[in-house]
Amino acid sequence: MQILSVVGARPQFVKLAAVDRALRRLGYEHVIVHTGQHYDLVMSQAFFDDLAIAPPVANLRIGSGSHAVQTAGILTGLDPILEEHQPDWVLVYGDTNTTLGSALAAAQLRFPLAHLEAGLRSFDRAMPEERNRVVADHVSDLLLAPTAVAVSNLAAEGLGARTVLVGDVMVDALVAVQAQVASAPGRYLPDSLRNGPYLLATVHRPATTDDPARLAATLHALADCPLPVQLLAHPRLRDRANRLGISLTTGALHIAEPLRYPSMIAAMSASRGLITDSGGLQKEALLLGVPCTTLRSQTEWPETLQDGWNVLVSDPQHLVAAVSRPRPPGLPPTPFGDGAAAERVAVELGSWQSDRRPRR
Repeated sequence: MQILSVVGARPQFVKLAAVDRALRRLGYEHVIVHTGQHYDLVMSQAFFDDLAIAPPVANLRIGSGSHAVQTAGILTGLDPILEEHQPDWVLVYGDTNTTLGSALAAAQLRFPLAHLEAGLRSFDRAMPEERNRVVADHVSDLLLAPTAVAVSNLAAEGLGARTVLVGDVMVDALVAVQAQVASAPGRYLPDSLRNGPYLLATVHRPATTDDPARLAATLHALADCPLPVQLLAHPRLRDRANRLGISLTTGALHIAEPLRYPSMIAAMSASRGLITDSGGLQKEALLLGVPCTTLRSQTEWPETLQDGWNVLVSDPQHLVAAVSRPRPPGLPPTPFGDGAAAERVAVELGSWQSDRRPRR
């Protein structure tokens, strides 16, 4: 059996690593297509190197264009690849433009389609990620849900019959990388993070970076935090801040380059807390037992809010109070599975039948 995975962004590469290992262990042929949505070394190729992922058979090189440009590039670029390989399943991951474009391409050509990390809902259709994952769910034949909440969301939308709870493959990937980091901790933690307590921060979502007033308020709030804030700044964020005339090295703020995945896990583990507007990092913080403060009014991972491990901050003026809260007592909850999700994904792909059949 042949499974064709389509990926293009950082969180998808992490999930892909676990799935790739599981599929190959079962003897399935696994073909990987990279859309090129993320394309620089740290955000792309480094994941294939660090996580020992097989190289893709093709890179569509769609780059960092608009939603329409990226989706159109995936649709036109993926069609001939699907026709050539005739996969038994097309597997898409998460909620990016890569997810939407590849799901639509597979559905239009009537190839069996599975969506990994199905059923997440923030219930905010203003978010492009929300629109992407809802569409991907509704055109898919098999919905691989990470949590019981995701299963309930899909059932409420009439999709329960094609839903399977498999757990979260991010747990699988994180467990493997934690062991790697623990074996040589000094190798992965950057020198700039070894001189005392700090908060780790990422800011990248359009809702934050594309709104000048909100971005300015967010960066000023980060600068007022009670501990040094190591801001992992993508070039896009640097450019936006430069245009607004906002310094990224004022007050508590310290600028740093995005980190490769093992170093990111080491840096998060050693931090006093994470500040982010990302989706996946909220979950990684919980898995690592690191308090998280999310710069959004909603989350697709409500499980992370339990006991105050994650706190939503919609107004940046409340950020300092949120990051100053005490660490929750005890161990964090474990709602994302047992680290064997990728094995379940592989088994489900081998056992499910779809009413779509590849055109041989």
